[in-house]
Amino acid sequence: MYGEGAGACPLSAQCKLSGGAGHIHSSLLTKMKGAKTMSAKMTKETLKKLIQTAAGTVPAEMVIKNCKVLNVFTGEWIEGDIALCGGEIAGVGSYSGETEVDGGGRYAVPGFIDSHIHIESSYLSPEELGRLLVPHGGTTIIADPHEIVNVCGIKGLDYMMEAAENTALDIQFMLPSCVPATPFEHAGAVIDAAEMEEPIRREKILGLGEFMNFPGVVNTDEGVLDKLMTAKDTGKLIDGHSPGLSGLALNAYAAARISGDHECGSVEAMQERLRLGMYVLLRQGSACRDLRNLAKGVTAENSRRCLLCSDDRQPKTILKEGHIDNHLRLCVEEGIDAVTALRMATLNAAECFRLYDRGAIAPGYRADIVLLDDLTEFHVDRVWVKGVLAAEGGEYLLPVERCDSSAVAGSIRFKDFSVEKLRMGLKSGRVHVIEIQPGGVVTKKSVADVPLDDKGEFIWSKDLNIAKVAVVERHQLTGNVACGFLKGYGIQHGAIALSIAHDSHNVIVVGVSDEEMAFAVEKLKEQGGGIVLVREGQVIDAMPMPIAGLMSDQSGQWVAEKLESIHEEAYTKLGIHREVEPVMTLCFMSLAVIPEIKLTDMGLFDVTEFRFIEVEA
Repeated sequence: MYGEGAGACPLSAQCKLSGGAGHIHSSLLTKMKGAKTMSAKMTKETLKKLIQTAAGTVPAEMVIKNCKVLNVFTGEWIEGDIALCGGEIAGVGSYSGETEVDGGGRYAVPGFIDSHIHIESSYLSPEELGRLLVPHGGTTIIADPHEIVNVCGIKGLDYMMEAAENTALDIQFMLPSCVPATPFEHAGAVIDAAEMEEPIRREKILGLGEFMNFPGVVNTDEGVLDKLMTAKDTGKLIDGHSPGLSGLALNAYAAARISGDHECGSVEAMQERLRLGMYVLLRQGSACRDLRNLAKGVTAENSRRCLLCSDDRQPKTILKEGHIDNHLRLCVEEGIDAVTALRMATLNAAECFRLYDRGAIAPGYRADIVLLDDLTEFHVDRVWVKGVLAAEGGEYLLPVERCDSSAVAGSIRFKDFSVEKLRMGLKSGRVHVIEIQPGGVVTKKSVADVPLDDKGEFIWSKDLNIAKVAVVERHQLTGNVACGFLKGYGIQHGAIALSIAHDSHNVIVVGVSDEEMAFAVEKLKEQGGGIVLVREGQVIDAMPMPIAGLMSDQSGQWVAEKLESIHEEAYTKLGIHREVEPVMTLCFMSLAVIPEIKLTDMGLFDVTEFRFIEVEA
């Protein structure tokens, strides 16, 4: 933690650790929190002052002068001043103000909006992710807390929403639609339509998050229809997730008025969705990078239905490549003009998610403003969020205060776990194997012959390139431990255990012996989740994730450096193949919706046949 206990923030230590710009008075953070009440609390007097400021009859509270202002409605660059009043834009023109800021001839554009992101996939708390994203021009993100709600239920959502108030970044939320993601594993919660009734009505819940159960939509499953109606009855959005869906089935999905999709793998899939009135979210994350390919399908005619999103964005990627500023660079490199790309990052996203108070620099809009040095690299000079200067020169300027995360801590719970739970007692050495495929999370179902001892237990051999893998249930105290075999991971020594295992996030462990695997699982529990690497009964590296076993309570720089260290130790000391990303690959080996074969706490699951199968072939 940064401070002496949850929420503490001694600023001198904080700024040193976080790379902050120095001791910033906490009143700025208080002002930012107040600004987050948005314009709903506008009074007659504040409206009067805004109008008078716009008319030039009273001085603006602040004026950003000498800049080229993007008008996203017309595509023009306008030379002029931006007048601010009460966290909103009063006007663009010739203004004087109580405070005047020289824009230095830079390009003034609306704050960037990431239209779909999972905060948990950054391994950072919401406050810390905000600290990293705002200096890159990010002022709003649409977050789907699918991971933590699968672990902690609604109290996970409560934590995320409370933590979101402690960052300048405006975090808007979608309510996870698929908890659990599948019925083939145990999650930490079940969120049905009845459970959705209260949270869907919250102000900062924009609607239902990516509706991954597209077969349930197409087949009009009763429970799915109840969820869809919960959103419709409250006038809220429904976001989409429909990889591979096309033709009449896609028509059926779109008929539910599902607004968009970030899972387009080709320009053809993108165009099909655009023709049906859906938005397409061009994704560029740490794991899935579709933007360059999909950018080729963006035209003058369809660009207004195209948005930019990350889905996942790890600290290393943010620190080295940036955030939406990186997306914009790639768009321009692929031939999209800068104004069109900037619309995709601002106005388009705001309109899609019905955030009609932002996405433009125009009278009455939120004063979310980014000053850019150029329109090719999109280098960010300064960032204002609701009229507060939140970042300058790549540095976040506000204090980072953390809310108490104790309600979502202690989420690693086992029933009667021991090394004996890893025994398989096989009758035959001919077994089904999860075979890793290069460059992704799709696996191949294969059959192999493995050596067994006289008790039917697997004997690891470096010549086979096969290791035992296990999933340990950590939510419901079922005592479930399922074992299988993983080919192509390359582990030569010890074991690695994670509490990040999509989508239910049980513990997944792979190793060369039951003893090493059991030791890794126990050490993972002791540290409150995260990642543990062990060899010969010793922990050689670890990253605790005390926030639901999914997120660290440390800085983004610390997490990035720790992940680098873990990767290198995995390669050099555990012998994992360098062409395999050791953490991300393993955490998807339990996702029972991605072909061909996966392992959950309930057993070995054949995704193609949609059924559990025996380990023995």
